[in-house]
Amino acid sequence: MPNTTRTETTRSTGWRANHIEETIRSVARLHAEHYENATRLQRAADRITALLGRPRFIGALTIIAASWITLNLLAAALGYHPIDPPPFSWLEGAVSLVSLYMVILILATQQREYQLAQHREQLTLELAILSEQKTAKVIQLLEESRRDNPLIRNRVDQEAEAMAQPADPQSVLDAIKDTHADVAPAIAPLGVS
Repeated sequence: MPNTTRTETTRSTGWRANHIEETIRSVARLHAEHYENATRLQRAADRITALLGRPRFIGALTIIAASWITLNLLAAALGYHPIDPPPFSWLEGAVSLVSLYMVILILATQQREYQLAQHREQLTLELAILSEQKTAKVIQLLEESRRDNPLIRNRVDQEAEAMAQPADPQSVLDAIKDTHADVAPAIAPLGVS
């Protein structure tokens, strides 16, 4: 019954533990700092890229291109000199220029998103290492408690002893590099590097 009450209270009041609130605020600060550190040009590029990614933009481009073609064909059919006769070289040039700008805007936006992703990846890595160290400490404390408890038969648990030791990140990194170095020659003939 108490668990149900606490769960209902949690849902109704939005209660969260302090460490959860702090984690949420930290991630929000990371995103806010990333946005605040952006130049005006970067913010403008982000806004324009967001606008270009909407379905309305594709519809607008389609309407503009169809209208351009229709007006030029209609002008030729009515005996007027079309501004851009088929094969619509001005339209092709405009589309190419717009495409070039879109690619540059998208690449600039992706670069900024990549920087944010690197910060999040670094945060995730540091939290994973910290969690591993905490888990090792909990295992160590449980093993000490088990050994100190006279009601539990004393035995040697080598796996628990090994897990109670926090991993050295540099040793893990070296092991990963060694493993990849051993596997890379076997994969290279397959065209994967």
